[in-house]
Amino acid sequence: MTTTTRTLHPDRALPADPTLRPLAREIFEQTRDLPLVSMHGHVDAALLADDEPFPDPAALLVVPDHYLIRMLVSQGVPQDALGVPRRDGVPVETDPRAIWRTFASRWHLFRGTPTRLWLEHELVEVFGVTEPLSAASADRVYDHLVDRLAQPEFRPRALFERFNLEILSTTDPADSGLEDHARLAADGWGDRVVPTFRPDAVVHLDRPGWRAALRALEARVGYEVSSYRLLVQALEERRRAFKAAGARSSDHGHLRADATPLTDAEAQRILTAALRGHVEPADAAAFAGHMLHETARMASEDGLVLQLHAGVLRDHDPAVHAARGPDVGYDIPVPTEFTRALRPVLESFGHHPNLRMVLFTVDEDAFSRELAPLAGVYPAVRLGAPWWFLDTPDGMRRFREAVTDTAGFYNTTGFVDDTRAFCSIPARHDLARRIDAGYLARLVAEHRLDLDEAVETAVDLALHLPRESYAPR
Repeated sequence: MTTTTRTLHPDRALPADPTLRPLAREIFEQTRDLPLVSMHGHVDAALLADDEPFPDPAALLVVPDHYLIRMLVSQGVPQDALGVPRRDGVPVETDPRAIWRTFASRWHLFRGTPTRLWLEHELVEVFGVTEPLSAASADRVYDHLVDRLAQPEFRPRALFERFNLEILSTTDPADSGLEDHARLAADGWGDRVVPTFRPDAVVHLDRPGWRAALRALEARVGYEVSSYRLLVQALEERRRAFKAAGARSSDHGHLRADATPLTDAEAQRILTAALRGHVEPADAAAFAGHMLHETARMASEDGLVLQLHAGVLRDHDPAVHAARGPDVGYDIPVPTEFTRALRPVLESFGHHPNLRMVLFTVDEDAFSRELAPLAGVYPAVRLGAPWWFLDTPDGMRRFREAVTDTAGFYNTTGFVDDTRAFCSIPARHDLARRIDAGYLARLVAEHRLDLDEAVETAVDLALHLPRESYAPR
């Protein structure tokens, strides 16, 4: 590396106001070194079970990061040039150094984005990069990263310890045999890396791959899922297996938040149509809503926290999905209604002592209008952290401003990082803690909180609330 020293400003993302900044510093100092509780994300359990060195900087930091990929694509960079795999086997760029150069030469595109903040934290704090990224420095930074990744202290489990991760929850399909979690448990990591039950692939009857997902579920449970009641039975069996493996929660990605129950006969009619090869979109949506109601019933019995991520239209470009599959940057937020949509499930289970429902949205209008009032009265409801397009400095500030008046702090879950990028986990938590420190500093400056109350609240948001929200039941 060159003699140019690249460091991160200690006050990054703290308030610029000279009255607030010292208060925010003091609050943040009490949370910056607390353990990380990462209760929802998409890190592959095999990464930690295998504990092999990361392959190269491009495979670690560029190719799997849809935040990063979508920005480059929006500026005309072909996904082939970024190494994003194709389903049809057409060759894409496989030279990791070339991919890295393509990314580094466009580093300026990320100015003002959370991706810039996260990646700078990773490069400087995790990997010790000492010069700014650019086209000119691309090869030097790449070589530095290659050297670091070859060292034992940069393997996944060593980084897990260095990140001070108390617990990491993965996300796993309903048919998963959880073999990687079993390997981790055998190595003494079973209470530190836990699965999350994700049944989306088998309850959204009109999604591509539904039949294949159903067959995989049948193979796992050992019988044909030929009826609605057998589907419910299979899901209940898999929930028990997940809970036995340490799962604390289930996760559900729905376009709408509807949770209207159907009769068994109506649910059977819709499933039969899907099994015969054609289901109407309205019926598929109704079935998914019914299964969300059924999930709340199951959760009230087995204690798994029900996480609902609603309001994203997946795979906006069908041609890109056909060519490359999901999770390559083409998921777009849509307006989402919660008050009427969730009324049936809250009428049934909103006061149930064993249900915890965590609601996430990417529709900011819903924070103050619907979600905060729901969480502010129903004991079963907590608000998840700003997610996806809203896990930005300004988005997280707006969240606190929108929900605190009605829901307070203690009807929220603390921060949930929701990432596939393992090395970004500490960066994301660090940024969230800074934003909360800034918001709390304003309350202190306005004499709405005492400083000791603000510090206690910051610690609760960073550590105690996520622990309590996802505590085993």
